[in-house]
Amino acid sequence: MVEFLWHRRTSRRWVFGLALSAILSALILVLAAPRESPSTKGTGVPSAKSSTSRALPSISPTPTPKPTKSASIATAPASGPPKTADYRVLASAAAVAIYSWDSRSSSYSDVYARIRGWWFVLPDGSNPLAVLVQEFEATGINAGSFASLAGQGAYRVATFESMACDNELIRVRERPAPWAGLHVCTVRLKVVDQTVSSSNSYTAPLSVMANCPPAATAPPDRCQMVGFYASTSRIVY
Repeated sequence: MVEFLWHRRTSRRWVFGLALSAILSALILVLAAPRESPSTKGTGVPSAKSSTSRALPSISPTPTPKPTKSASIATAPASGPPKTADYRVLASAAAVAIYSWDSRSSSYSDVYARIRGWWFVLPDGSNPLAVLVQEFEATGINAGSFASLAGQGAYRVATFESMACDNELIRVRERPAPWAGLHVCTVRLKVVDQTVSSSNSYTAPLSVMANCPPAATAPPDRCQMVGFYASTSRIVY
C-alpha cells in the first residue's frame, strides 16, 4: 500500500491496484495492477466460485534489517482497530488481526468483513478493496480453501514478534513518504496453523500502511490502516 500511495502521489495518480506492475514504484517496487479482480459487489467480498482450493502455507522467514522489538505492542482487539495515534500500535495490531482466524466459529465472509473493518479507503480511491482481497488471499486462504479447512476444524493464531518502521526500512529511506503522517511498518509474526490432525508453525512478515495525523486524509486523533502487503514480493524491507 505504501507502494501504491507513494507512487500515486509522485506521479499524480497512484496505481494501488497491485498485481503486475506500477503500485509502489516511488517508494519500493513497481507493482502491478491486480492480476485478477475478485467478483465483488457492494462490500467487495470475494465470490467462493472464483476461489481455488489451497493448502495451508508453510512460509519461510525472510531476512529483515534489524527489526525493533516493543513490549508495548498488544494483540489485535476482537472489536476492531484500536483508536490510537501511534502507528506502531496500529500496525502491530492490524498484522495480528489479518493473520488470525478460526473456521470453527467464523465463515470466510465473517473473516473478510472483520479485516474490511480495518481498511480505510482513501478519498481518491487509490487503495481499492480489490487490493485488500488480493493481499488477504496472499496470507494463504481464500473462500474456497477456507470452506475446506472448516471441515478440518482449522484455525490460525498469530502473535507479534518484532517490527521495523519508516526509516528503519531501507526502501523507505530510499523513497520517503510523500506526505507527513503516512507510515509503513513491516511486522514479523509467529503463526500457527492448526487442524484436528496437524499443526504447522512458521514466521510471516506483513507490511502495514498507516495514515495518521497530520495527514489531511486522516482523522485528527487517530491512525487508520490504508493498506497492507502479504505477497512475498511486495513486503517492504
